[in-house]
Amino acid sequence: MMPGARESLLDAACTALARRPWSAVRMVDVAAAAGVSRQTLYNEFGSKEGLARALVRREADLYLAGVDRALATHPDVRERLAAIAEWTTAAARGNPLVRAMLTGCWSERLPAPTLTAVPSASAVPAQRRADGPLPSPADFVSLVRDRAVGSVAGPATTRAEAAELVRVCELVVRLSLSCVAAPPGQGGAAELVRLALPRPVR
Repeated sequence: MMPGARESLLDAACTALARRPWSAVRMVDVAAAAGVSRQTLYNEFGSKEGLARALVRREADLYLAGVDRALATHPDVRERLAAIAEWTTAAARGNPLVRAMLTGCWSERLPAPTLTAVPSASAVPAQRRADGPLPSPADFVSLVRDRAVGSVAGPATTRAEAAELVRVCELVVRLSLSCVAAPPGQGGAAELVRLALPRPVR
């Protein structure tokens, strides 16, 4: 398969999902929109369930890549953590799949693949990864918290400081997720995080 064709198929599936419920998305239409044959689509993903898993895996990866970018944006620790909250609420607002992954609330319009691994005989490494476990809301809490801690902690961080950082970063992530479920008012999620964080953070 040509490099980029898998992404084109996932883009086509995402576009189709924005227009109609997943149950009404047809593999033949996804293939046609990506400019490949239906057989190529099946060779890459195996089934519609495989396509759904790959789509969820990609959106999870893109969300986490956004977390990494947010953490790299500011030298100030407080602003770095506030940026996580801002990114999380923006990503969930703009992408129903991200919102579903973060909250565990899957609407009938969306695919809802099982989060546990499924048997995979795929020759495609990216598909074998998609057929592995998919992150749950609790997994996202841990993944984002650990990224935040890694971004903030330094070689001189003591064990007590590290424990406090874990607590603070988990608070930020959980506060961010609460803002996904119940959008905040003026100032947004970032302002709530700024108000909630101790001074100094470390």
